[in-house]
Amino acid sequence: MESNKTVKYIEGVLENLPPDWLNLTTHRLDIYEEELAKTQFLSQFEKLYQDNNTTTAALNNLPTAYDYIRLGHPLSSVLEWAIAEQNKLKAENVISFSSKTMPILAVLRKNALEGRDTQILYKGELPEGFDADVVRRIYGYDFDVKQVDDASAIAAFNGSTIFISQEDTVGDFNLNSNIDFFIGLYPKLGSIIAVNGAQNQPYIAAIQHVRRRESIAMTPANALIALQRLTETSDSDASPNNDSHSTSVAPSDTNKLVLDAIQKITDTDVNAVVGSSGLSIQYAIVMGLIHHALVNHKGKSIKILVPPNCYGGTNDQARRVATSVANVVVVDLPVDGDNDMAQSIDRILDEIANQDAIPYIIAEIPTNPRVEVPDMQKLKAALTKVRKTPRGKLAIAPVFILDQTFCPNTNFLGEGEVLSNVNTITYVSGSKFPSGGKCTAGYCTSNKKAERYMEKIALHLRLCDNEATALQQEILATQLPTMNQRIEDAYLNTRAFVDFIKETLPEAKINFVSKELAAKGFTPSVFSLDLPTKGNTAEEKESYKRALNHKLIHLMITEIPHESKYCVSYGQLKGCYWTIPATSTQGTTKEGDKDYIARVALSPDMDLELHKKVFLDFVATI
Repeated sequence: MESNKTVKYIEGVLENLPPDWLNLTTHRLDIYEEELAKTQFLSQFEKLYQDNNTTTAALNNLPTAYDYIRLGHPLSSVLEWAIAEQNKLKAENVISFSSKTMPILAVLRKNALEGRDTQILYKGELPEGFDADVVRRIYGYDFDVKQVDDASAIAAFNGSTIFISQEDTVGDFNLNSNIDFFIGLYPKLGSIIAVNGAQNQPYIAAIQHVRRRESIAMTPANALIALQRLTETSDSDASPNNDSHSTSVAPSDTNKLVLDAIQKITDTDVNAVVGSSGLSIQYAIVMGLIHHALVNHKGKSIKILVPPNCYGGTNDQARRVATSVANVVVVDLPVDGDNDMAQSIDRILDEIANQDAIPYIIAEIPTNPRVEVPDMQKLKAALTKVRKTPRGKLAIAPVFILDQTFCPNTNFLGEGEVLSNVNTITYVSGSKFPSGGKCTAGYCTSNKKAERYMEKIALHLRLCDNEATALQQEILATQLPTMNQRIEDAYLNTRAFVDFIKETLPEAKINFVSKELAAKGFTPSVFSLDLPTKGNTAEEKESYKRALNHKLIHLMITEIPHESKYCVSYGQLKGCYWTIPATSTQGTTKEGDKDYIARVALSPDMDLELHKKVFLDFVATI
């Protein structure tokens, strides 16, 4: 690197690395300001740099870089900052990905929407899964591809020039004014894109958004390896020697152990696919289904049904796909509260049949954050109902894409189960129960009826290079075998806490599954709490309730800081997690569909009696 001071400083940072920088998959929202995100972290990091302060305590007190490590985290932020310093760029101009393909697709997406020409020039090889023909036909991106020998010989181009290079040295980019986007590929680690030139600054937010919704940042473990290479403190390809990442699983057996565990849990012999995150998996599902539709139902409109108040990433990603892919439309699917999922699906599928269109349904069971389960027999009837087009032909049967992250142990797919005769694909965010909060990797599988779609889903997961990393697979192989027992234990804690709240604060409205539903296999460890309120007007009552939410959460995380956290996660191995969906998981949801309630997630290992005591103290204050 150009500055020896910078090298020495990062060496000190690596020596005093806070454990959470490597181990957390989600961060505390009480030290996180979304609108400042990475800038706040780096501005305070740079102050430590100027003071040459690398103590663990100082680093640990820095504000959260991002809400999820999927989007970015302290180690990826430091890596990007260091590379920017080396190349005389702003830190925001350097963006790391776990994928080697997604930064290319990010630029292509923006140019496709704006009608701007793109040329992709590469030295060495293109990313392994990149299929230019599929990207053109299915994603709708137009571009030229050409192999070159020397970046310095690249001529000016009326459009965007993406230069791709297989790199041995981390961050040593050979930038010139005719390269708009330099993408360095790093085997086993991911990629780093540098946005070059003032004219390309508007691309930064677009690239970040692709990383947020369709992929993930370079993982903490791999970002650490990249930083070690950058400072020449290590050139190892191995994962960091960290206890929380250790595994007894032999690497050659890891993938088989993961797939076998998923088959056992889901009671299907269809081979699952494992991605770098839940949203990486969802993107592969949606693009794989679109690919299938374009091949098998040419010219027909594709309708993606999505609950308007579901997890913001799901909602936003579906709408982004509809914006960028021709003939795809998002349809709102009301699912909870005063709306019944089965009735809504039945009504909307009738409308879609009348349009002779293709219906893909994305839904969560139980719903988030209201934790509601539809009448499964009515849902099955709505999904299997024979419908006709206006010309009297059979309407295209729907594909039910089920996010079962809240209940990954529930059997929907097995022979004779309620959805076994419905085209059903299920997927799970792995940062929750599957990994116990140790990594973001997710997975999806299907029943026999929908198995024909899995090939295209796997193709798009590979094309996007969004498959789980080796370390993510190791973590899943270690944690999946105990998942169902952890879910059962966490449910028992949750049921006990819910019953206690009902006794001590009966005026509160609690959204949780009934004991009858639990007996049928729906055993989430998440509930939402609508606290009682006061006031003369609707505005006063809403304001009072929102303040009370914060008061409760603040009390819990201050009185039980070793267990209670203000965090969006759940399914962790230990502790209790509190959040307000409207200000966290529903960040991109329309304001009228947001839920200003408290969502509580319990784990199998926590001091339940202490949580009851603190909640009782809270009740005494209202």
